[in-house]
Amino acid sequence: MAIASMNPTTGETMQKFEPHDGAEIERRIAQADAAASLLRSTTFDQRAVWARSTADLLEAEVEHVAHTMTLEMGKPIAQARAEVLKSAKCLRFYADNAQVFLADEPLADPRVVGASQAHATYQPLGVVLAIMPWNYPLWQVIRFAAPALMAGNTGLLKHASNVPQAALYLDRLFERGGFPEGSFRTLLIGSSEVEGVIADRRVQAVTLTGSEPAGRAVAATAGREIKKTVLELGGSDPFIVMPSADLDAAAATAVKARTSNNGQSCIAGKRFIVHTDVYDEFARLFVDRMAALKIGDPLDESVEVGPLATESGRRDVAELVDDAVARGATVLTGGKAPDRAGWFFEPTVIADLPDEARLVLEEAFGPVASLYRVADREEAARVANQTTLGLSSAVWTEDPDEEAWFIQALAAGAVFVNGMTVSYPELPFGGIKDSGFGRELAAAGIREFTNLKTIWKA
Repeated sequence: MAIASMNPTTGETMQKFEPHDGAEIERRIAQADAAASLLRSTTFDQRAVWARSTADLLEAEVEHVAHTMTLEMGKPIAQARAEVLKSAKCLRFYADNAQVFLADEPLADPRVVGASQAHATYQPLGVVLAIMPWNYPLWQVIRFAAPALMAGNTGLLKHASNVPQAALYLDRLFERGGFPEGSFRTLLIGSSEVEGVIADRRVQAVTLTGSEPAGRAVAATAGREIKKTVLELGGSDPFIVMPSADLDAAAATAVKARTSNNGQSCIAGKRFIVHTDVYDEFARLFVDRMAALKIGDPLDESVEVGPLATESGRRDVAELVDDAVARGATVLTGGKAPDRAGWFFEPTVIADLPDEARLVLEEAFGPVASLYRVADREEAARVANQTTLGLSSAVWTEDPDEEAWFIQALAAGAVFVNGMTVSYPELPFGGIKDSGFGRELAAAGIREFTNLKTIWKA
């Protein structure tokens, strides 16, 4: 895939970029490796100063960065601003908490292991390669980089090929904040170059957010090289509505969950599983709100749904919808690409899905919602768990026993009760099954790329 900025609102190419050649790749890996030796010798307090300074830059440049993201991948401008500010918050969170999260853990009574002293300590691994997607061009990177750098690691970024301007902004961001030269470097490379970077002995670990096939390929290479890996591979999250729920709030939140970032979010509610007693009323509220959304230029402050980021992404969504309709599903609203320039797709709700429809098991990465009617909580959990994915989930109920039952029953990395899934710096984030393994954010996220070293003294 060419490395180019294309405006998804118009379909026009804005700028093309030459990929880095072998010599430049080598230079950047060497810079990151040299910086790793330096960064591990700095203190948490020093790194925190740099992280906060980097956050200051993001906040000062919020309009520029948000505008760039919206032009490159089409997210509504208000959501782009929120992404920049959330990224700054994440940097400050790890600046404030990294030393606590990575504090030494002494054994209460070292005599039980025949020692005078015994403890575990967290130390940085070194250079970590991050392979990141286009849907959150800043946040996905910062939520890796903030904990990695605060732990004393350095980062290499292979960003998605359709957001090179975001990638190049990140290339110098951390140095501008004060981190040593080479602490974070962007590699403008295609997918074919990734295997060689992972195999480089100076690269100690790899993290990927992306598709399941990409995750399998990266995990296979990292496994062969015996290198630590964290994978977040998307989801087809259930959003369950039970009879005791506040239907108006549930429907309003469901629309936001399904159409945020133009429907291109791994943790978005995608399958709406509704108890038969409230199905008709929820469906009416949900469909009416989806149909009323304003589609258009994402730089327009009033627009709620912009284009999909790529033409191929829109084609994939359209094929899923067409397949479902051909197999007998009912389109309650939307269902097609509007007749206009750019890669838009109408906010869509589909019901009466037969089991053989691809949409039942595959992730729809666009503003397309699947609606299911279920008879009881057992059927709701069965439908929720029937995919091979398990990133997050949401359940709407005011019944405490029902809430506790679903928390145990849902096979996912998270359960959100009476809300939509959101990633927070304060909470661990990640999935199970084909949604990947490992965790980002919170204490778990910063510990992923450290060596938990045991210290024993006679």
